[in-house]
Amino acid sequence: MRCPFCGHEDSQVKDSRPTEDGAAIRRRRQCEGCAARFTTFERIQLRDLWVIKSTGSGGVRREPFDREKLLRSVSIATRKRPIEPVRIEKLVSGIQRQLETQGESEVSSKRIGEMVMDGLKGLDSVAYIRFASVYRDFSEARDFEEFAGTVEQAGRAE
Repeated sequence: MRCPFCGHEDSQVKDSRPTEDGAAIRRRRQCEGCAARFTTFERIQLRDLWVIKSTGSGGVRREPFDREKLLRSVSIATRKRPIEPVRIEKLVSGIQRQLETQGESEVSSKRIGEMVMDGLKGLDSVAYIRFASVYRDFSEARDFEEFAGTVEQAGRAE
């Protein structure tokens, strides 16, 4: 593991423990070159996943699944909301685990988006609407207003 401070190749593990959600191992390391300490997270990857995306011209393209990209998207939707970071991590880890255990090596970006929408719906209605506004590509304020109305009605029904 390369030191983020000096770039030295070797580091020594000082402490290892699972994260709260159990989806990763947190390792505290010390660089043998400059003695700086830093933390790494190791996640289990069950299989290589490919995301199938639609291009604007009717074609498709494949790209490797990127957990950090998924985490960024959810983090943007939940920004400035009273949601603990561990809950966001659990949501993202749960989605990744579902994708890896479904038995397919390819998944559509649409399916991932729906999984995020389902997760955010139960987590925070504002984050759900934020994500939906980008994911569903609302073209007018009316689209946004209609969607927000359906969320409000669903909240009252529960």
